Parts: sequence; structure tokens; C-alpha cells
Amino acid sequence: MLRIGQGFDVHRLTQGRKLILCGVEIPHCSGLQGHSDADVAVHALIDAFLGALALGDIGKWFPDNDPKYKDADSMKLLEAVINDKNISAYQLVNLDLTIIAEAPKIAPYIDQMRSKLTNVLDCGPNRISIKATTTEGLGYCGRGEGIAATAIVLLEA
Repeated sequence: MLRIGQGFDVHRLTQGRKLILCGVEIPHCSGLQGHSDADVAVHALIDAFLGALALGDIGKWFPDNDPKYKDADSMKLLEAVINDKNISAYQLVNLDLTIIAEAPKIAPYIDQMRSKLTNVLDCGPNRISIKATTTEGLGYCGRGEGIAATAIVLLEA
């Protein structure tokens, strides 16, 4: 049986925070605002895994009003999701993740991101696609106000 899930997330850029994407700290003048580490890419990925099996969303699993998730490492949240008995019964066929940001340049960090996800998801790198794009100056991402991400996963029982 095949299951597909899609996720989307966006976070506002703010001063005084680290910019973390797929568990990789990226040098930048600002980071993403959020209750956890605000790793927008991993949040989209978590929603894709949960959506594939109709298990809710990241807010249901890790509420932003719960103090135990304050500044949480999103990669640890991803581990908790994929180790859930409902999801661990499935194998990742592949995932496709797109990060939407005007700045900083994401491409130099994609190999590190893929490596981090490969370790957490316990799969080969050929199952993980990460791409980066801009909105060519349009919208909140284009104005440098935030970073967004979309993710799609295909799971097989």
C-alpha cells in the first residue's frame, strides 16, 4: 500500500535567532521566529509524514503552547514522528522538499541537509531531494520577511 503526504510551513524572519534548516545552522543576519527552533523545512516534512497517514499535523502533536517544546530541536520532533508505531510500519519511498527563501543562498548547504535527513530517516540519500528557490522578490518570502517550505513524502507498507 502506498501513502502520499504533503506539508507546508512558513516562519517569519527575526533578529536574535539562529537560522536552522533541516538541522543545519546557516549563517545569516536573522533566524526564524517560532516556539521551537522554527526549522520550517523539517516542520513541512513532519506535516507531510503525518498527512500521509491522516494523523493530524505538527500543531496537534507538538502544540506551541506546551512549554516542553520551547526551543525544541525540530529534528528530534521528526524522529518522534517517524518512530511512532503508525508511521514506522511504513518505509520511505522518497521525499521531495523545497525551501523558498530570497536570502540566504540555500544551495551551499543542501548536501549537509540531505546528510542530516539521511541519518534521521535511516535511508539512502537517493530517497531525499532538497531544492531551493526564490519568489523573485514577490510576496513575504521575496521581501525577506520569512522563509517557507513545501514537502511531499511517499510511504509504502
